[in-house]
Amino acid sequence: LVWLLVLSLAWLGPALGGEDKDEELIEEEEKEKEEDEVLSDEIKEEDNVLVLHEHNFSRALSEHQLLLVEFYAPWCGHCQRLAPAFAQAATELRNGSSPARLGKVDATAQTALATEFGITSYPTLKLFRDGNRTHPLEYTGHMDSQGILRWMQRRAGPSATLLQDTDTITAFINSQDLVAIGFFKDLKGEAAQAFFEVAAEMVDLTFGVAEAPELFQAYGLSDDTVCLFKKFDERQTNFPVDPARGLDTAELRRLLRVHSLQLVMEFTNETSNQIFSAKIPHHMLLFLKKSSPEQLSLRDSFRAAAGDFRGEVRWPHERDTEGGFGTPQPQCPLFPAQVLFVVVDVTGHGADVLPFFGMTAADAPTMRLVKMKNNRKYQMEQDNFSDSAIRTFIQAVLDGKVKPHLLSAEPPEDWDTQPVKVLVGKTFEQVAFDETKNVFVKFYAPWCPHCQAMAAAWEELAERYKDREDIVIAKMDSTANELENITIHGYPTLHYFPAGPGRKMVEYKGTRDVETFSKFLENGGTLPEEPP
Repeated sequence: LVWLLVLSLAWLGPALGGEDKDEELIEEEEKEKEEDEVLSDEIKEEDNVLVLHEHNFSRALSEHQLLLVEFYAPWCGHCQRLAPAFAQAATELRNGSSPARLGKVDATAQTALATEFGITSYPTLKLFRDGNRTHPLEYTGHMDSQGILRWMQRRAGPSATLLQDTDTITAFINSQDLVAIGFFKDLKGEAAQAFFEVAAEMVDLTFGVAEAPELFQAYGLSDDTVCLFKKFDERQTNFPVDPARGLDTAELRRLLRVHSLQLVMEFTNETSNQIFSAKIPHHMLLFLKKSSPEQLSLRDSFRAAAGDFRGEVRWPHERDTEGGFGTPQPQCPLFPAQVLFVVVDVTGHGADVLPFFGMTAADAPTMRLVKMKNNRKYQMEQDNFSDSAIRTFIQAVLDGKVKPHLLSAEPPEDWDTQPVKVLVGKTFEQVAFDETKNVFVKFYAPWCPHCQAMAAAWEELAERYKDREDIVIAKMDSTANELENITIHGYPTLHYFPAGPGRKMVEYKGTRDVETFSKFLENGGTLPEEPP
């Protein structure tokens, strides 16, 4: 029996072992098959969008003259919202037999591609042209289907329409409220090529180009010039090209944006994007009630003052020989200071912006000048709203002779009775600049979810240090309070003001939890170095 058992095991063993080996072999073959599929350069599509990875990316570049690639993360909300618009644009481009295609890369899975192209945020869109992998172009259009479509079409076809005779150019100018036409004697020259580059970039503006001598003559031109034709304000604005220095693309874009706006804009839902995207450094705002004929009449003097502050049509290299524009000084910038004039109806779309200025509709009519780089606001105090008074006020602000109008709430009666001290603009300096105290301040916005998330930790920190006479934990609502020498750019912002004379403000950039806050305070306003 023992021998039979031994013989049976000897006979069955290899069979059983072979079965295990067969299963392992099958699993290995399936794994190799999966790897072969991943390593394939086959290009699959989802909703007409090419699905790209490191093994088919080169093939996609070689097969498509223009390829706009979205680098995305599956968990990214912005990417998820863009997906339908991206797919729609991809479908329209394909159905229109365009040489342009759209593709996508999961940057969280394809880390080699993400590293190669410097992807640090999602979504990031890059345009690859003619298979060039080393110098992709950043996408600068709107994040919607039509914006993507226009941006790609402008790059796929001629970016500017060739205008060959007076009838064609007249019809072209009359076809839109706003068109830009480049008059060049050599369409293959550097200036013309720079113009085409700008035309490809500014998809919201229609561009044409002309080289016929009779067209130069028809519009009073003798040299290469870019002309902006409008159906409002001045009908034609000329930007002559310096024959020695050529055409500066960045400056041409700036000039076209500035002069594409009406001399006086009305703040509406439709114009708000234009107003802010023009990047004009100063905004002069007239707040009024459009329903009041008396207040509405103020637009006349407002408009009369506007022309003096639009800025000159001059290139960066054009300098005066003695002082003035050619001598960069604080009061004499390289580019003339430009001011955009905007009318805000306090009972219409403008009602939403009144809290930003600490105003109500009852404050109208009134004027404010805003410096866009730091949101400093300047109030025109006088009741005289003549065009000369407006000019004088604006020039005084630009010359640094007017102090900003700072918002401040009234301090609560119990502002210092709780562990977290409540600061307002009026009380900030006396608390934060007290040389006997180490003051840690949270600048927040009531609506900010990040501020709300760290509120409990800030309260706990204050509770921990409430008996320390040398430490103050405070907070300030930066939507209702402003400071002359401290500008808050995001929420929450945490600043530490150490005790002692000549102290310097320190911005806290560590983790927002009680223990890290505490380490920061105990270490005198710096975080101790952690061991490797």
